[in-house]
Amino acid sequence: MLNGSVAIVTGASRGIGKAIALTLAKNDASLVINGTNRELLNELAVQIEKLGKKCFILVGDAAKPETAANVVRTVIDAFGRIDILINNAGINMRSSTLEMELTDWQNVLDVNLNGTLYFCKTVLPFMIEQKYGKIVNISSTAAKTAHRNAAPSYGASKAGVNYLTRHLALEMAPHNIYVNAVCPGPVETDMSRQWTDEYRQEVSAKIPLQKLGTPQNVADAVLFLASHMSDFITGETINVNGGTYMN
Repeated sequence: MLNGSVAIVTGASRGIGKAIALTLAKNDASLVINGTNRELLNELAVQIEKLGKKCFILVGDAAKPETAANVVRTVIDAFGRIDILINNAGINMRSSTLEMELTDWQNVLDVNLNGTLYFCKTVLPFMIEQKYGKIVNISSTAAKTAHRNAAPSYGASKAGVNYLTRHLALEMAPHNIYVNAVCPGPVETDMSRQWTDEYRQEVSAKIPLQKLGTPQNVADAVLFLASHMSDFITGETINVNGGTYMN
């Protein structure tokens, strides 16, 4: 589906980011993957290369502007172009407003919102020059409705990602650059596997489909938005949540 495209995936070490990177590679994309865990990134790169695709690693914190600059420089040096950007890097805190430290608020915004901006701002000049690009931001249903088990910093950061997605879609449309977001609901990840059975049942019971999603469910939606199958879609925030939030 991707016809030899070149993609960046941030936060690719595990979970949703890893599933996205593998799915893009299986659909004929070469990749530069970013994260903070070199060992896990190396393991993922080996898997991608076994699929016959090139993969470069760049370790770095998405919250730092220099990380985006280094990743994009690596892509351009290696491939000469950048077709797809997947902003998946993100962190979450689980505390009430009164319990939350202000440093935690800032850290979440720095990674989830500022990191997304840094990568978008860095790739856009290259996409404008080549008159094409696909950007997919990984947001959350927490951006659209309040959750008791998420800190306010998380929902606020993802709401910012949704607005940034719409704004960039409008601004970049004349350049044939598509910008969309995916909003996952409860998904089976390392974090959710730490839940008690009681809490897991409680979460599942609130989902109309009566089950948690998988990283692959999210990756499939990302693949659609990164491919030419979505060439009349931009500025959207697509829910992948089993019906827990509908709009």
